Amino acid sequence: MNETFVDDMLPTTNEDEMKQLMKELDKEQSYREHKCWRQYITVIISVAFVLFQLYATLSGRITAQILRASHLAFVQALAFLLFPASKRLPRNTLPLYDVVLAFLGAACWLYIVINFQQLVRRTGAYTMQDIAVGALGILILIESCRRIVGLPILIIACSFIVYAFAGPYLPGFFNHRGYSFERVVSHLFYNTEGIMGTPIGACSTFIFLFILFGALLESTGIGQFFIDVCNAIAGGASGGPAKVAVLSSALLGTVSGSSVSNTVGSGSFTIPMMKKLGYRGEFAGAVEAAASTGGQLMPPIMGAAAFLMAESLGLPYITIVKAAVLPALLYFAGIFITVHLEAKKLGLKGLPREELPRFLPLFLKKGYMVLPLLIIIVFLCIGKTAVYAALMGIVSVVAIGIVSSFVDLANGNKPRFTAKEIINIMCAAARNIISVAIACAMAGIIIGIVTLTGIGLKFGAGLISISHGIVFITLFLTMISSIILGMGAPTTANYLITSTITAGAIIGLGIEPLAAHMFAFYFGIIADVTPPVALAAIAGAAIAKAKPIRTAFQATKLAIGAFIIPYMFVFNPKMLMIGASVPSLLMISLTALIGMFGISAGLEGYAFKKTSVVERVLFIFGGLLCILPESRSDVAGLVIIAALITAQIVMNRRSAKGE
Repeated sequence: MNETFVDDMLPTTNEDEMKQLMKELDKEQSYREHKCWRQYITVIISVAFVLFQLYATLSGRITAQILRASHLAFVQALAFLLFPASKRLPRNTLPLYDVVLAFLGAACWLYIVINFQQLVRRTGAYTMQDIAVGALGILILIESCRRIVGLPILIIACSFIVYAFAGPYLPGFFNHRGYSFERVVSHLFYNTEGIMGTPIGACSTFIFLFILFGALLESTGIGQFFIDVCNAIAGGASGGPAKVAVLSSALLGTVSGSSVSNTVGSGSFTIPMMKKLGYRGEFAGAVEAAASTGGQLMPPIMGAAAFLMAESLGLPYITIVKAAVLPALLYFAGIFITVHLEAKKLGLKGLPREELPRFLPLFLKKGYMVLPLLIIIVFLCIGKTAVYAALMGIVSVVAIGIVSSFVDLANGNKPRFTAKEIINIMCAAARNIISVAIACAMAGIIIGIVTLTGIGLKFGAGLISISHGIVFITLFLTMISSIILGMGAPTTANYLITSTITAGAIIGLGIEPLAAHMFAFYFGIIADVTPPVALAAIAGAAIAKAKPIRTAFQATKLAIGAFIIPYMFVFNPKMLMIGASVPSLLMISLTALIGMFGISAGLEGYAFKKTSVVERVLFIFGGLLCILPESRSDVAGLVIIAALITAQIVMNRRSAKGE
């Protein structure tokens, strides 16, 4: 890349400010950074954690329950050693009470590992000691959730626990016979339908491997490579930096598991570039927030939700990935179109071509960085398991790192892939899994109470009853519920909460289960840009030095596709590649893209020229008709949009001729 380009486009937010912003908005980033002997404690535990997980995967000798309990023991120990009780507390100290909590939290789960055979023999007849250990383990887990994951999932999980006891006193479909303290604790702590259920099972196997893969991949500098590639492709186009933000966020979403971290990571470069070009601060922050949030919808990782969805539905992982491709591409196409129209409306140009990197030389020099991602996709496509694909991805990144180090040495440079760097990667992977594991464990509490009381079916029946079985009303109520439940929750927790509580209502109406889970997931994720919480939009506003609420509303407008696309694939599951032929997919994609253009033009007030109020309404109406899964509506929508575009082109030509 041209050095002047790098210098000119350096972010206005320095590295310390970015770290502080991340710590304020993303609890996962608010960890202690020990500088003295205390760092060795966490380093040793982190390295042991990674090595244990790799041994468990490669050997296959550890039973599922012991693996899950051991996984949680490591997680609980690191949670209290790394994360302070409050963001306001200093991060260079380690209070004694956190050491005690770390020890007790790990000990409670190691109790299952040590006494596994005895616990199996006395299933259903647990001792008072078993119940005391289980109750303590749940309480410590709740405290770690408060510190690291946040209040939304904590409040929901605790409400479910209260519900298990309060059932006899509740009215209507919420009423149930109630359960004893011993029954609730044993069901949640020792049963594989509780905390050690499917979510933590997925977390302790392939999710951990993919997080380790992501940490390894980030060490290669792939994030900057993605940004450079996107600059080479779109930086010179109208409103180039905004288009770079959209493309880079889509790519970074493949390795990032957080909307906020994605916004801050790529936004620290793209937002200042957008403002320098002429975009308003609110718009610049909103573009990055909407695109970064969409990164969680982008396969193959989807913020680890893809793996959990595969486990929950009992479907092959590759089926989830294929189903997510078209909706995600349509979402980013909608943002891209809006960004283009805004640039045309404001008369914004792209960056000078001579200051941009050239695609071919860049790809020839650093294209090897995408090989690990391609290797994973290839192995998944030929039918290998997610675990196998992740292991091959890890092996490929390590191989690339070793070769790069030899090249560095041959050129007289310091090797990048040193022993210290490997340890740092292990520590990053262990730290990154903590919030995911705790979210999965808390989701296990919710699922455990759902299976114990049957509230999931009752909640779904309740939504259907309120909507009188009308599909659209049920979908709308599910959308609102998912947005509320998803506010402030990380991606994994987001999916687990929304799918457990709300997806059942849609499935109860005969909707395809995969479409129902994707529907709930989409609206849970879009909560990151939906006011009033809108954490990703707040992060974008902070970098852009813009007003948060205006940025959030602008981001919601940009992300309009995420409010429409889920309805599309619920009513037309072919969008998820369920029973779809290639011609039907092409037709769906074409009409949907034209529909997204119409809606974007209407919302933006510009297509080929500024539009009147009537034209805006007609563009939106025509776009919605194209999106509806019916041939007649497609034809009507295409006619309306084509007529509007023709009229605008004719008027532009007349204006140019001075008529």
